[in-house]
Amino acid sequence: MIPFSPPHITQRIIDEVTSALRSGWITTGARTKQFEKELAEYCGVPNVVCLNSATAGLEVMLRWFGVAEGDEVIVPAYTYCATANVVLHCGAKPVMIDAAGDFNISVKGIEAAITSKTKVIIPVDIGGFPCDYNGINSLVRKPTIVKKFLPANEVQKKLRRILVLADAAHSVGARYNSSKSGSLTDLSVLSFHAVKNLTTAEGGAVCLNLPEPFNNELLYHELCIKSLHGQTKDAFAKMQKGSWEYDVIEAGYKLNMPDVLAAIGLAQLSEYDNEILKRRKNISEQYERAFTKYAWAQIPPGKHKNIESSYHLYLLRIAGIDEHRRNKIIQKIFDREVAVNVHFKPLPLLSLYKKLGYKMNDYPIAYDNYSREISLPLYFDLTDEQVNTVISAVVSAVEEVI
Repeated sequence: MIPFSPPHITQRIIDEVTSALRSGWITTGARTKQFEKELAEYCGVPNVVCLNSATAGLEVMLRWFGVAEGDEVIVPAYTYCATANVVLHCGAKPVMIDAAGDFNISVKGIEAAITSKTKVIIPVDIGGFPCDYNGINSLVRKPTIVKKFLPANEVQKKLRRILVLADAAHSVGARYNSSKSGSLTDLSVLSFHAVKNLTTAEGGAVCLNLPEPFNNELLYHELCIKSLHGQTKDAFAKMQKGSWEYDVIEAGYKLNMPDVLAAIGLAQLSEYDNEILKRRKNISEQYERAFTKYAWAQIPPGKHKNIESSYHLYLLRIAGIDEHRRNKIIQKIFDREVAVNVHFKPLPLLSLYKKLGYKMNDYPIAYDNYSREISLPLYFDLTDEQVNTVISAVVSAVEEVI
């Protein structure tokens, strides 16, 4: 069986983790801080704070901005549940927007949904292809939209507009107008989950890119405190000579990334562009060359003008089918010893959001994309021979069903 998305673990990664284990320090310390610095340089942002998940990053930034009961946060209907769950955790209402023809959120839909209750927009780079950040960033600065914004605390008064909090969980290394994902808007949250291009097994990061008068360096230190119980020093700082004393200044959270996981990330980041990203792009191009021959194949966005994906997922859509036939195709592909997946069930299809009153009929493009989508294996260690096996399995399965 060709697996769907195993992690890429090299001897270099094993050696880095072993070194961390033998160092005598495995929780947050020098390696995590180094990973943060290298990520900031890689993404082109002033500061990055590493956490235990991208989900934690989304929620802590919503809470930092003061999102609370009575507020609205705009999210895509087509995303993983984490994007909207964090809004519920804060007591606010997720306002779902349909897709724009590709898999990403519609800017026109965002504009139509903005009210005086809107505090944050969370665009999601589905599959690694960046959203229309020019459109979104321009929209939140549009005078008629700024006029609708009603700040409820000092942080919101400082920004004086809707915050854009990018869910860039899929798009590490993607490019938009020559800039890398992470630097495309106010704040961007990255994921290093086990199936991501760049992994730390579990983990995430927040890229801080707020405009003046915000001080991203000061915010970084604030988030370090907030992510560790509100404690003014982490364990590594407390262990330095004469530095044991600390204080707790707020009821914070437990969200920090340990060194033993940062070691994986440091090893992967050093080879990310030249090896990992390059190979994923090559596999995506092999799929594209193969499937463009077939009228039923709708190729996912990879590179378009000044935008290029991180090639996290290969989201193949089959023209002219419904959800039932899509599922039959998936089963036939599995029967050929190839694992595939679906990304994602739109939020209104999930029981939680159905109970909250969201209806799938309100998001026809999202449902159409979902009902015809099959995610193909895409990872560094997938061989060219296996790629050909996947292509053959997909073609045979589709043509049996349609």
